[in-house]
Amino acid sequence: MITLHDTAAIQQAEQAHAAELAAGVLMDRAAHGVAAAVIDLLTRTRGGVVGARIVVLAGSGNNGADALFAGARLSRRGAHLLAISVGPAMHDAARDAFAAAGGRLIAWGDPAAPAVLHEADLVIDGLLGIGATGELREPIASIVRATHGLAALIVAVDVPTGVNADTGQVLADAVDADQTVTFGGLKPGLITMPGKAFAGGVRIVDIGIGDALESCGAVIDADDVAFWVPEPGINDHKYRRGVVGICAGSAQYPGAAFLSTAAALAADMGMVEFLDRGDDLVLPVVTSYPPVVATAADPASNARVNAWVVGPGFSGTPADRDAVGAILRCWTPVVLDAGALTVLSRDEQLRESVRLRSLPTVVTPHEGEFARLSPVPISDGRIAAAQALASDLNVVVVLKGSGTVIASPDGALFIDLLGSPVLSTAGSGDVLAGLIGALLAGAAARSVEQVDDAMAAEIAAAGCWLHGEAGRLAGMGGRSVTASELTACIGAAIASVRRPGRMGT
Repeated sequence: MITLHDTAAIQQAEQAHAAELAAGVLMDRAAHGVAAAVIDLLTRTRGGVVGARIVVLAGSGNNGADALFAGARLSRRGAHLLAISVGPAMHDAARDAFAAAGGRLIAWGDPAAPAVLHEADLVIDGLLGIGATGELREPIASIVRATHGLAALIVAVDVPTGVNADTGQVLADAVDADQTVTFGGLKPGLITMPGKAFAGGVRIVDIGIGDALESCGAVIDADDVAFWVPEPGINDHKYRRGVVGICAGSAQYPGAAFLSTAAALAADMGMVEFLDRGDDLVLPVVTSYPPVVATAADPASNARVNAWVVGPGFSGTPADRDAVGAILRCWTPVVLDAGALTVLSRDEQLRESVRLRSLPTVVTPHEGEFARLSPVPISDGRIAAAQALASDLNVVVVLKGSGTVIASPDGALFIDLLGSPVLSTAGSGDVLAGLIGALLAGAAARSVEQVDDAMAAEIAAAGCWLHGEAGRLAGMGGRSVTASELTACIGAAIASVRRPGRMGT
């Protein structure tokens, strides 16, 4: 699991290492990390560092100093270094080291500065660091604009200038980096839209403050996911492995019933039950998927089901409201998706029912659905928006999109890194809902304790990871991906974490 660390935590950890900070040890480690990243990048793209034209954009703070010290190292490796300063104020020792290594320094006001920038092979962005907030001021705003459209590769120091390291917000403009070299730990804003789009590849450099770092969230990895999809044991049976109930589809959107059901089946739990709402969907679903069991019982009285998924493919009929209300009365974790979210957004009584539930409720909105559920604008930051809704409704929020944010009412936070644009296809959300529901059912059946919100948040993050991995597998070789193909790759995604290196064996 990769932990996330906000600006305050990084700064506090640096202060806990005050002696190393004052002695320049932390800055030396940071500069070494930047230089190593640049060397790797130039080696891959042009065969080496020697002769490369590198321009350092040097702000007046520590980021500018990190960039200048890194530039000094690169100059000694045979690169041609020039630094463009924001103004006269600079880190004295870094400026002197840069000059001593043969680097040349000019101010942004120098008429030659724009041309030098355009001739560079690589640009190091050391203008602003993680403590910067608000819109860019001049001359930094002009320098950032000048970086757009460059042929040069761009490496950002700690965070691209203009990106909020905690929220990912970009208020006006930002440096569009090919790679960001960040120090101490991963910042949420580097993997949350829109900041994620400006950070490029993210490389974390250990500068020796990890023992004092507090985390604000996490990114799960394959090992974490494997815990939620264990292989069946010798004493397992279908009920011990988990039963998930699906309430989905309509005459208008029948496909959602098939996709959410297929995804739940592919998640390799014990059994899938499909709720018969009298809309003529149950027979074709069960015919298409013979292992699925049809049920017409009141969901609240169905003791076999360990978790419910409700809402994919709902079309807005009064019966949808009844179905959501019935399933919210169940003593199980519940996933509310798609049409169920529309019902919830229009019905304060149901919203209050959600708030009062003792077991986890997972909601899976895309940005449009989120806007109907919450008055908090996503433009204020995806993380804060998801956390606000989680707190308001007492739900685990899966705010879908590039860098899906998973937030629980008890403060747990996960950000998904594996999702890719191939998932932006019709029915993909139905697949995710069925997958998360199945994982919740499996966890509820296996656990000696009730599934709580923190557990449900990690399970939802695991579902997002498997969803993303299935998309990667489905899209290999540039193949087009539909939701059906996505579902077909869930088994392979699970095998990849159960038996890494031996997928499918």
